[in-house]
Amino acid sequence: MQYQDYYQTLGVPRGASAEEIKRAYRRLARRYHPDISREPDAAERMKAINEAYAVLSDPEKRAAYDGLGSGHRAGQEFRPPPGWDAGFEFSARDFGPEMFEFSDFFAQLFGRPRARAGARRGDHYAKILLDLEASFTGGRREITLRVPRLDEHGRLVQETRTLEVKVPQGIREGQIIRLAGQAHPGDLLLEVEFRPDARVRVDGADLYLVLPVAPWEAALGAIVPVDYPGGRLNVRIPPGAQSGRRLRVPGKGIPSEPPGDLYLEIRVLVPPATGARVRELYEALARETAFDARTAASAEP
Repeated sequence: MQYQDYYQTLGVPRGASAEEIKRAYRRLARRYHPDISREPDAAERMKAINEAYAVLSDPEKRAAYDGLGSGHRAGQEFRPPPGWDAGFEFSARDFGPEMFEFSDFFAQLFGRPRARAGARRGDHYAKILLDLEASFTGGRREITLRVPRLDEHGRLVQETRTLEVKVPQGIREGQIIRLAGQAHPGDLLLEVEFRPDARVRVDGADLYLVLPVAPWEAALGAIVPVDYPGGRLNVRIPPGAQSGRRLRVPGKGIPSEPPGDLYLEIRVLVPPATGARVRELYEALARETAFDARTAASAEP
């Protein structure tokens, strides 16, 4: 999707006050409203102006948009980084139906209703990032939320508040922690998202890890230790295991109800032929086995 520079669309600086944004919108609306404008692209321009104003006139959406940073150009290919909106406290309300006519950029950032199942009038919503280990241990975590508002001069400011949250053991991504009375007058709904972890992929309650093994462990079989978010366990490598083979460890995924499974993808790592003795061993292995990897690969089902 293409990045939309809403400040450029309205012709205002990033630090513009609410009144400056409103004046810019009115000025552009008088020029491009399709009912009165003679501009050939008035309808499309007015649609872009309405979208920019919908974001910049709302302190919550504007603060989240500003969190994307200012180093992007209008029209460039853009994907929001993972967890870009974590820590922002939003009103848990649906957006109006007219907003669903806006760009893909708007839909990606704001088109998902902030209210979740069970949300009531007055509730607030925030996404929080947790380490995956928190799902295994549960317990209390301290979180800080950013609460955007307009000051007495109409400038966007962000206040913060820190809360102690009890994280249930076995919680999964997308689940909600409800804090009663923390939105005044409603409740605060916290949607859980896990911080990205290069070691592990999460799919529901299941976990997927790559398990590096030595050639002799793969060929002869072995019992090897595996560190995963739930701790450490020993896993049996069957003799003759090849790279890409997946081992399933039942019940060692996220400890939800029912618990998920842990999947380990074997990756055979070959040590370099450094030193005369290691080279001799490789040469002896080549002579003794007469193994042709290409032939063996073509014979696999």
